[in-house]
Amino acid sequence: MGTLTLESEPVAVDVVFSADSFRVTIDDGRELSVPLAWFPRLLHGTPEQRDQWELIGRGEGLHWEALDEDISVAVLLAGRGDQNRTRPQTDQPSSGSGESCSPRPLLKVLVSTAGEALAECGS
Repeated sequence: MGTLTLESEPVAVDVVFSADSFRVTIDDGRELSVPLAWFPRLLHGTPEQRDQWELIGRGEGLHWEALDEDISVAVLLAGRGDQNRTRPQTDQPSSGSGESCSPRPLLKVLVSTAGEALAECGS
């Protein structure tokens, strides 16, 4: 079985916000839909503050000066949010094996050019 090797790291080219999430467009056409709850500074910022983003480097990351927030594309692709935030406590049923489901929010990775889900994690 072969290994996929990227010729270059994916970079962001655009960011769009909705009421409870933001969508980052990657230079290869993928779109990452990320819950605002993953990044409390963005969640609690005003729409005007959220819209004042700029690229870090050549698009390796995103920066919001007014919110003192920096987010790398690699973190988004790995499905990780703000590592300093407290995860919400949820009462989820046990799977029967003594382990409960992860309270991690759902991450959807979409390919806009194909219009279909590339990867979907969560329940």
